[in-house]
Amino acid sequence: MDTVRANAWDDPRWRESAHAWVTERLAEGGMPPVGAIEEVRVRPWSVTHRVPTTAGVAWFKANTPECAYEAGLTVPLATWAPGRVLAPLAVDASRGWLLTADAGPTLREVVAGDRLLPTWAAMLQSYAALQRDLAAHTPEMLALGVPDHRPEHLPTRLAALLADPQVQADLGPARRAAVDRVAPDVTDWCAELSADGISATLQHDDLTDANVFPAPDGFRFFDWGDSSVAHPFGSLLVAIGFAAHLLGLEPGAPDLDRLRDAYLEPWSDLAPLPDLRRAAALACRVTRVSKALAWQRALADPAVPVDPGFRTAVADWLAELAEPPLL
Repeated sequence: MDTVRANAWDDPRWRESAHAWVTERLAEGGMPPVGAIEEVRVRPWSVTHRVPTTAGVAWFKANTPECAYEAGLTVPLATWAPGRVLAPLAVDASRGWLLTADAGPTLREVVAGDRLLPTWAAMLQSYAALQRDLAAHTPEMLALGVPDHRPEHLPTRLAALLADPQVQADLGPARRAAVDRVAPDVTDWCAELSADGISATLQHDDLTDANVFPAPDGFRFFDWGDSSVAHPFGSLLVAIGFAAHLLGLEPGAPDLDRLRDAYLEPWSDLAPLPDLRRAAALACRVTRVSKALAWQRALADPAVPVDPGFRTAVADWLAELAEPPLL
C-alpha cells in the first residue's frame, strides 16, 4: 500500500493554496490569470498546471519534498547561465513551487526525421558547454540541496541502497547476486572517474529532447527535478539511450558514437579523446546508481498513489549495473 502524504495533489486545500500563490505571483508580475488553472501532468513526485494569463500561458510545477530543490536551483541557474536555461517567474523554494512562462514547443515537438541526428549533436555540445560553465558553481549547488552524486560517494550510496529491505525484495536473489558481483568494479570505476581531472558539475540525469527548448541562438534546458552534482558524462546514459530509441539504433551504432563524440568535443582540451571515451563509458555505468537514487527520491514521499510500473524502478536501475556498458 502506498503511503501518500497529507498534502496530496488532489487535496482541495493544497490546490487552493497553490492556486492562490500562483495568482498572487502572476498579478505582481503584471500578468494575472484570465481563465481556469488546469492540471495537465500529475506524477507521485510532481504536478504541473497550465495557467492562461494576460501575457500568454504560464506553467506551475510543484515537487514533493525530496525533489523540492529544483525550484530553488532555477533562480541561480538563470543568473549563472542566462539564456541557456529556463528562467523562473517566481519560486517558493521551501515548498518546491516553480512558476515559468511558456517557452514554446520543445525540441521533441519540432525536430524529426533527417534533422534528428545533427540537432541532437548540436544540443549535446551546447549542454556540455553549459556543464563546463556551471562547474565553477558546484559548492553553491550543493549548498542549495542539489544531491551529491560525485563518483567518490557512489559506492557508499550503492551499499546503502542494497541494504534496503524493499530494494532487496524488488531485486530478488538472482539480480541481487549479479549486482553484488559487479559492486567491486563499481568502486574501481568510481575511483578512476574521481581522478580523471573532469570536474563535477550539474548532471541533468533525464536529458532528452523533451527537456530542451530550441532558441534562436541555441538551446534552453529545463526540468532539473532529477539533477545532481556528479561526473558530467553521466548525462549520456539517458541522452544516448533515448537517442537510440528515437533513431532505432542498437548500442554501439556509429551514429551513437557520433553523438557521444559531439558531446565530448567541448571537453577535448582536458584529455585525449580515447581517455574521454573511456570516462564516458564508465560514467554511464556508474550513473545507473544515480538513476536509482533519483527514483528513490521521487518515490519517497508520493503525493498520489504510485503506478505499478514505477514501484520497482530503484531496483531495476541497480540491476542494470550488471548489464554491458551503453557506450
